[in-house]
This record gives sequence, structure tokens and C-alpha cells, in this order.
Amino acid sequence: MANTKLLIAFFLHLMLVFSVLDLANAQGLKLDFYKTSCPSAEHIVKEITKKFISRAATLAAPLLRMHFHDCFVRGCEGSVLLNSTKKNQAEKDAFPNLSLRGFQVIDAVKTALEKKCPGIVSCADILALVARDAVSVINGPSWSVPTGRRDGRISIATDALNNLPSPAFNITQLKQSFASKGLSVKDLAVLSGGHTIGISHCPSFVNRLYNFTGKGDTDPTMDQNYIAHLKSKCKPTDTTTFVDLSPRSTHTFKPNYYTLVGKRRGLFQSDAALLTDSTTKAYIQLQAASKGSTFMKDFGESMVKMGQIGVLTGKSGEIRKQCNRIN
Repeated sequence: MANTKLLIAFFLHLMLVFSVLDLANAQGLKLDFYKTSCPSAEHIVKEITKKFISRAATLAAPLLRMHFHDCFVRGCEGSVLLNSTKKNQAEKDAFPNLSLRGFQVIDAVKTALEKKCPGIVSCADILALVARDAVSVINGPSWSVPTGRRDGRISIATDALNNLPSPAFNITQLKQSFASKGLSVKDLAVLSGGHTIGISHCPSFVNRLYNFTGKGDTDPTMDQNYIAHLKSKCKPTDTTTFVDLSPRSTHTFKPNYYTLVGKRRGLFQSDAALLTDSTTKAYIQLQAASKGSTFMKDFGESMVKMGQIGVLTGKSGEIRKQCNRIN
């Protein structure tokens, strides 16, 4: 018993140490970090992002998702952008990241910034700023992004597999995943609202339609009319068809995600799971009833919080010359 108590105390101490280190790094971020070193940095990011999104609004969702996938694996330090090498399979090539798109936007921004201010603006900061600007362009909220992140040098595919929350997670798994990154249950409910834009391929949810418990059944928590609609789109072995995460708002950032989830029309099990917790359910009901009265503000606040996970600042990491490879 004594040994068990000592072991628990040791792990709690370790968690406290890591939390303090993360907080110290996050405090290294600040607004207008590039005000002196590259005054036009944020303007350049915004203009290039706007140019891409105006031509292809569907890029907004994957750019937002890319930032999320970066932060949940090793922290917000740009590791999701690195290419695999002969000796290492990078995060980019892990299964959950194979559907990521928009790397050309990050590369275009980086090229422009390297031309204007060589070796100054990190890829991690670019990713955080692009995610904000991509959402803003499609009528979503805008928020002030603290900058000063530096880029990591390590990217391992298995880290993505072990850290990214699955669309099949239940509420316990979701809460544990977010808590491990310093995010609250409210942050879980708010950031899930990002599913108001984007698409998903059939394999991410098809088991809910045809074989939920392995007995050829459907998910009883999903609206039957929605199931019929999805079955008309996706056959059991379909791997190429995709559907909108939130019908009629794929290209515009709106809070109707919460109305759909409340009607049991969330596409993923992880969406439906939000109705099984009192805190997340109350948030869904509030936003559905008030037509998203606080969602835009809440989303910006949670994105700032997420953008501080495990950041590298000061002399840690590096400023990559190219976002897909270390210096």
C-alpha cells in the first residue's frame, strides 16, 4: 500500500512538473510577437489565406483541422507539417492525417514570409494564424493569436495514432483526451463545434449505419431519417464517397452543428457522445436554443487555449526554412 501511494505521488509530481513547464512555455507567447522583427507577418498570412479560401472555400475546414491535429500531438510546434524520411514515418502519414489537405497554403505563406523576413516566422505560428484566418474568411469568428512558437524537429506517425481523439470515442475517452492536453469539458463541447464545416469519408462513420455492435445493426442513438439519408450516400464498403459534417453549412462557419447534434444527427460517435454528459449536453442545448449566442466568442477563446498546448519558445526548437523538413 505504501509503495502504491509513493508511486501515485510520483506520477502526480511528474504531471505537475510537466504542467508548469507547459505553462512557462505558453507564457513565452505574446500578441504582436513579430511587431519589430517582421511587422507585416500577420498581414501576409491573412492575405494569402484569403486568396486560397476565396478560390476554394472547402480548404477552411482541413486547415482548421490541421492546427488541431498538430497541437494534440507533441504540442503546437508544427510537427504535422514534416515529411516522412527513409528512416522515419512522420505524423503526416499516420492514418488519421491522410485526409489532411491545405499544405500548399502553409507552403505559400512560408515562401512569402521567408522572402520578406528570412528565418523569423515559425511554421507553428503560421499554422495557428492560417487556421484563424481560414475560419474568419468563411464568416466565422476571428481571435487574437499569441505568437512566438518555435518549430519542433521530431515527427512520428505512432504519436498521432496515440494522441488524436478518434471519431469513435465515447464521452469518457473524449474527456480524458482533452484533459490530458489541459483542455476543459467546455473546451471539448466548444471545439467539437468545428464540425460545423468540413466533410468526412464514409469509413469514419459507416459502422453506425450497418454494423454498430457487430450484429448488422444501426446505432440506436442516431436519428433514423438521418441513417436512411446516409445509407443512400454510403454503402458498407465505400471508401471514396464523402458527406458534409454539417449539411448546408460546409462552406460557412455557423453554429447549427449544435442543433443537428441535439436532433441526434451528429455524424460521428464522438458527436453523439456529447449528449451523454451533463456539461456538454447543457452547452449543446444552450447553443441550439439561442442560435449560437456565445459560440463564436467561446470558439475563439478555446482556440487560443488549444494553441498554447506544448509550445516551444525561447531557444527551444528552431525556425524552419521550409515547413516540411527540418533545417
